[in-house]
Amino acid sequence: MFTHYIDLAWRSLKRTPMVSILMVCAIAIGIGITMTSLSVYHMMSMDPIPSKSDQLFAVQLNTTDEGTDWWTEDNIALQLTYKDAMFLHNQESAFRKTASMKGMATVHMNNDELKPYLAATRVVGHQFFNMFELEFIYGGPWTIEQEQLAAPVIVIDEETSEKHFGRPNSVGEQIYLDDRSYQIVGVTKNWDIHTKYYDLNNGAFSGVESIFLPITLIEAQQLDNSGNTNGWKFEEIDSFESYLQSELVWLQFWVELPDHRTKKDYESFLFAYLEEQGKLDRFERKKPEYKLRDVNEWMEYNRVVSEDNKVLVGLSFLFLAVCLANILGLLLGKFLKRAPEVGVRRALGANKRQIFLQHIIEVSMLGLLGGALGIVVAQIGLWGVRTTNQEYNALASMDLSMLLAAPGIAILACILAGLYPAWLVCRTQPAIYLKTQ
Repeated sequence: MFTHYIDLAWRSLKRTPMVSILMVCAIAIGIGITMTSLSVYHMMSMDPIPSKSDQLFAVQLNTTDEGTDWWTEDNIALQLTYKDAMFLHNQESAFRKTASMKGMATVHMNNDELKPYLAATRVVGHQFFNMFELEFIYGGPWTIEQEQLAAPVIVIDEETSEKHFGRPNSVGEQIYLDDRSYQIVGVTKNWDIHTKYYDLNNGAFSGVESIFLPITLIEAQQLDNSGNTNGWKFEEIDSFESYLQSELVWLQFWVELPDHRTKKDYESFLFAYLEEQGKLDRFERKKPEYKLRDVNEWMEYNRVVSEDNKVLVGLSFLFLAVCLANILGLLLGKFLKRAPEVGVRRALGANKRQIFLQHIIEVSMLGLLGGALGIVVAQIGLWGVRTTNQEYNALASMDLSMLLAAPGIAILACILAGLYPAWLVCRTQPAIYLKTQ
């Protein structure tokens, strides 16, 4: 019987081709616009590292005086001072941790074969790669001994290796950043993440770095910070050493805490550290204040998905509702025009349920066709987003869940639009139309 209803639906669509095409196009445009905004929103809010997002924690320490205002919702800085970050980084522990800083350098080969170019770098601890699941294809991270000695070593990604050496394996080769030479100890796969969750200070959707340096080179080579630097009080800074010892915040810090017990122990450690710093008159606070936020909490805290994005999704669904209102009117006209035919079917024994189901299957087929065409419209919309905003290159795409959702939403929307017309036509009284025949 279901196959028979599909055949009837297809015949009905072919019987009124212009109306059918008009309805399919209306659905396609509504679904296309809706899926464009919904796909971007979906990628923005997606868990960027689902395997351990509940184990990676961003550390915040409040090292300001009581009553100091910050622009965060809880008045705690997003980043740490150098002395705090390095103290936490150098503590011996059974879990992974790393300080992190964004840098910038001119990359070249110290010859005329490759034109020098400016590239963002990431200055981190050696555990950064395992924490954030960067996969090595050759070599590996620098050792803890190399980090402690501030050795001039470097990790690059596969694309950078191909660009400079014409091959993916460049372990052992030398590369230049500014006027210094570094030995390549590892090559990673190109890091493909849609949200730069480990450093949300310079754009949540900006490109990830492809060059990584040991965190200890900050002091050894006086590396400059290319990210955000903020302070809360006046300080006289007349040397790089005084800059490092200042209360300026400019480093991120992450820890990987595998279970609740480890997290509680680390919270106790942070409380004791801040309590000790307060006793040294570094700041005046009645109670030490810190925060540990996992990846998803950190993204929500930093408003990675803004209210504007949510409003845009809501508006796109309203546009879809307008399209459905037009489709409802067309369905009413089409179904009521077939009332005499339905009256004859009712007289021959078809019940209301069968008539209703037949028309619901017809609108479902409209939804399926409109949803499929809507995916094409959405792809055009996403291409437009990528073209106008380079930061959205990784976001403006449809994953499998969105590809499946498009026809699903279209079918559901059409069923909702077709409920009233189908209910109205199935209430047709056979006697009225038999008298007119």
